[in-house]
Amino acid sequence: MTVEPATLTPAGPDRAALTRHLQHYGVYAAVLALLVFNALFTDNFLDLANLRTQLVQVAPVVIVALGMALVIGTEGVDLSVGSVMALAAAVLPLYLGFGAWPAVAMALLAGVAAGAVNGTLVAVVGLQPIVATLALLVAGRGIALVLADGQLKQINNPQVLGWGTGDVLGVPVVVAVAVVLAGLVGFAVHRTTYGRQLVAIGGNRPAAQLAGLPVRRVLVVTYVLSGLFAALAGVLATARLTASDPSAIGNLIELSAITAVVVGGTPLTGGRVRVLGTVAGALLIQLLRATLIKHDVPDSTAQMAQAVIILVAVYLARERRSR
Repeated sequence: MTVEPATLTPAGPDRAALTRHLQHYGVYAAVLALLVFNALFTDNFLDLANLRTQLVQVAPVVIVALGMALVIGTEGVDLSVGSVMALAAAVLPLYLGFGAWPAVAMALLAGVAAGAVNGTLVAVVGLQPIVATLALLVAGRGIALVLADGQLKQINNPQVLGWGTGDVLGVPVVVAVAVVLAGLVGFAVHRTTYGRQLVAIGGNRPAAQLAGLPVRRVLVVTYVLSGLFAALAGVLATARLTASDPSAIGNLIELSAITAVVVGGTPLTGGRVRVLGTVAGALLIQLLRATLIKHDVPDSTAQMAQAVIILVAVYLARERRSR
């Protein structure tokens, strides 16, 4: 009796296709599932005030995660984003006597300077990204605490406070900023020379160097953008809290940002940046934590669930890369 070859066809291609679909669309399906669950089983979830709160809370994470996605796209990582947020928060009140915009400009300049240091250490000195940015993770918050004299400082400037509580056409300012930045980053990645060079460098840096791409310049610019976005998130978080608290602002946000990027489908091995997936990843983490808290589950459990999501996302990315 002969056996038809078709009956011996392995399930490998089907598994590979499933893995690919999970990596591409799993984060969107998970967000949709959480939205449906909350709409059915969470009291007042669909109230406009609650939806607004969820968006306002996730917006700073989205802003930081967009910069992180660019860095990870180069096969790097930026662990200093939380400290850069604290640094921007510490610098802001020092210059409010000159007006809101000069103060914000100085805070953003602090983020640019931090990013330039990271980029130089990685691209010029040749340090591993995790080592270079870990140094600023420790030093940045220390500098911020020195600038703030270790004290919380109230923000009384109405214009700055308006950025934390105000609206633009009915949309909270911080949410509008996150949406605009997502659009700009998406355009930069997919429609500009910088974006194409970034992806090429992340995919194969030695080949990019041999091809004559400006590897050092692209890396420095990428880390500068990450620092700028983190500083902007720090300014907006300070405006929302109505106070500058460098000891608390940005704590552990680097983990949330990396989670959003990885869950959104951007591989840690670089070579690809998924902007919309990053936004969806941040929404997933926010909705998961909010769901567990609203159902009286401890926040520690939410953190463990976040860890499981990271492991699953990294495993799926590893599975796809190995095929």
